[in-house]
Amino acid sequence: MSTEEIKVNEAPQEDLNEILRVRREKLAKLMEDGENPFEIVKYEQSHHSADIIENFDALEGSVVSIAGRMMSRRGMGKASFCDIQDLKGKIQIYVRINDVGEEAFAKFRKYDIGDIVGAKGTVFRTRMGEISVHVTEITLLSKSLKPLPEKYHGLTNTDIRYRQRYVDLIMNPEVKDTFVKRSKIISSIRRYLDTQGFMEVETPMLVSNAGGAAARPFETHFNALDEDFKLRISLELYLKRLIVGGLERVYEIGRVFRNEGLDTRHNPEFTLMELYQAYTDYHGMMDLTENMYRHVAKEVLGTTKLVYNGIEMDLGKPFERITMVDAVKKYSGVDFDEIKTVEEARAIAKEKHIEVEPRHKKGDILNLFFEEFVEEHLVQPTFVMDHPIEISPLTKKKPEDPNYVERFEFFMNGWEMANAYSELNDPIDQRERFKDQEEQLSQGNDEANTTDEDFLNALEIGMPPTGGIGFGIDRMTMLFTDSAAIRDVLLFPTMKTEKE
Repeated sequence: MSTEEIKVNEAPQEDLNEILRVRREKLAKLMEDGENPFEIVKYEQSHHSADIIENFDALEGSVVSIAGRMMSRRGMGKASFCDIQDLKGKIQIYVRINDVGEEAFAKFRKYDIGDIVGAKGTVFRTRMGEISVHVTEITLLSKSLKPLPEKYHGLTNTDIRYRQRYVDLIMNPEVKDTFVKRSKIISSIRRYLDTQGFMEVETPMLVSNAGGAAARPFETHFNALDEDFKLRISLELYLKRLIVGGLERVYEIGRVFRNEGLDTRHNPEFTLMELYQAYTDYHGMMDLTENMYRHVAKEVLGTTKLVYNGIEMDLGKPFERITMVDAVKKYSGVDFDEIKTVEEARAIAKEKHIEVEPRHKKGDILNLFFEEFVEEHLVQPTFVMDHPIEISPLTKKKPEDPNYVERFEFFMNGWEMANAYSELNDPIDQRERFKDQEEQLSQGNDEANTTDEDFLNALEIGMPPTGGIGFGIDRMTMLFTDSAAIRDVLLFPTMKTEKE
């Protein structure tokens, strides 16, 4: 292990400056000798570390070429062992002066921890039993001009980890595993939906009317058109236009943007998946959700059971289905079927210490009770159905009770994981709902929707009965990777700009 490797984390500023100076001097010397490492354009990489280790019996004695970052070095006489880290892990290489030659070995001795190298040699096992590569050729592929954190303490400062994710990925193997698993989750979702006849599409991110969710949008100005635009808060309204156009099963996985706070489960830009299926309803969306979650768990985790923060959740059992009214009654003791007026709802809210606003109606207050008393208890997979119409402006009413709509939210670990509707396809009703949203906007609800005339025009052309759902990909990844915060599953989470 080099002196530099031991001291980087705790080095005084003058020592760190010395390390930086020495590295740049080494680069300058390479340039003088006509060996600029940044000019190398490719290297033939025959194997990754894990491929060699997992297939040692077949590869022992074979010549391989590997490439990666030098993470440690031991011994600096006429032979040296190094650990090389690549996409799939680490492998040891053995570099000896007699095998690579005096000139190449002299250059190798000047390599630094963090340099990216290519190594060609024979697969063998050391006397200590470690699978390694006995090197005959070694090449500097890229020079590291800044030192890595000291390996025994690693990169532990969360602020630096999020800002410098590239270093986090190098120093913390479990971080790389999380993002590999995230990619597998999204691929598995796509495979499942493809087998169900869904078509993946792309819709605009810059929109004149940001609708489809209760959220504040980010706003910007489009100079070419001299017009204000918004970043989308949802994928819904454009995907429904495609259902109108006859694309019966569509989905999109993409970033949406909501001008809201930052916490362990919220980031202003996040990944949403929405899908819409003609000729089905919210019950069809429940079946799809249940089947898709099981499919992804089996493919990515190899089991239908997952553990988050020590709590096991079983996706193999039938998911619970309960109405919002029954859930509130179960956990708060208040039966909203017995509450007939908004005045009664306000009175029981006051009794239960629930704060309400003047604009809140009975349905809004029911939802406040749900958030206060119910959500934290929904640990196992649960569909909460039949929301009040006041909080569901894009959803079909229940025929037997027009105060409620055919909507569900899917919960796990006390978190909302998905939101689904039997989609409202009545343009007259939809216009009235938009009017109510405009009224809420005028009363101070800056998350209310505004009327989208083109969407109403599409509904007037005619949309078939449709089921739709939105899934939070980031929260799903948090559960599947046992990650404590949404920033742990976003490669580059939103951060306040650092001051110089």
